[in-house]
Amino acid sequence: MNAPTPLAALAANYEHGHIVAPHRHDEGQLVYAINGVMLVSVEATAWVVPSGHALWVPSGREHQIRMTGEVRMRTLLISPGAHRGLTLECEVIRVSPLLRELIVAAGDKLDSKPALLRHAQIVELIFSELDRAQRVLAHVPIPDEPRLKSLCAGFIDNPSQESTLESWALQLNMSSRTLARLFQKELGMSYGEWRKRTRLLLSMQRLACGVSILEVALEHGYQSPSAFTAMFKRTMGYTPSNCR
Repeated sequence: MNAPTPLAALAANYEHGHIVAPHRHDEGQLVYAINGVMLVSVEATAWVVPSGHALWVPSGREHQIRMTGEVRMRTLLISPGAHRGLTLECEVIRVSPLLRELIVAAGDKLDSKPALLRHAQIVELIFSELDRAQRVLAHVPIPDEPRLKSLCAGFIDNPSQESTLESWALQLNMSSRTLARLFQKELGMSYGEWRKRTRLLLSMQRLACGVSILEVALEHGYQSPSAFTAMFKRTMGYTPSNCR
């Protein structure tokens, strides 16, 4: 039976390092990983989506997905206008245990009238859980200026590198003051703020891969796991242990 439904569920498993090439959907897409971490690039922004979280991508927005660790991805395709609570902007949400089970259950076969009725009930519950889900700051802005964009992309690939504003300015053949102004103009924040946010968000990838909080804290220049944990909780609203 193929009765129309405002929501369709897809399932796919990926190896570490797999990249889903840039594409777009007519529907809005809720991208969720049961395990593993995804780095989703949507136009000029990169979104870090660790396990336990999902990214809402509105319809028509081109995006690319890079996998960290083995990723069991579950995707909901939601028809435009099916639910008013879904925004026209990308956002990361925390997935509650109930929402997790609903996302999985939405992929069951629709091969009978009882199955269709159950699916309709699941869809209503999914929309209800999406309305009350916690929104999380998990995006890394990417500049438009080509040379600076290339350096930022390289930092995202290797956030442990000890780059400085001065070293980047040298590579771009400009003064550090000029580069500082360019960062502020392009991204609305300083180089130091951008680097701190990028490292924080990408630390979720490391934590989800099983790296200890101590090791991640030291990679980010913190003297102790407690200092890193306090900063992480202050920024994200929950502790690093929740990323596992």
